[in-house]
Amino acid sequence: MYEDKTLICKECGEEFVFTAGEQEFYAEKGFENEPQRCKACRDARKNAAKADRKMFEAVCASCGGTAKVPFEPREDRPVYCSECFAKMNEAE
Repeated sequence: MYEDKTLICKECGEEFVFTAGEQEFYAEKGFENEPQRCKACRDARKNAAKADRKMFEAVCASCGGTAKVPFEPREDRPVYCSECFAKMNEAE
């Protein structure tokens, strides 16, 4: 049903392949527009947004280690490091 398409990245101008599998995924998710950027340029844009994010340090309520979080911690709410947070989610 779908066939690989060669598209031009609007960021770097290089050709990239929009695979049949990616097209099927886009259709399943209801996306109507084709990707405008190659994978490398998409990843660069995502990482640029993360670099601008202000991070706050807090003490993990579970292990006592340092936790870096993208929000300002409050005294009335526990904060967990990424490892403890992941363990809590696995237990649920």
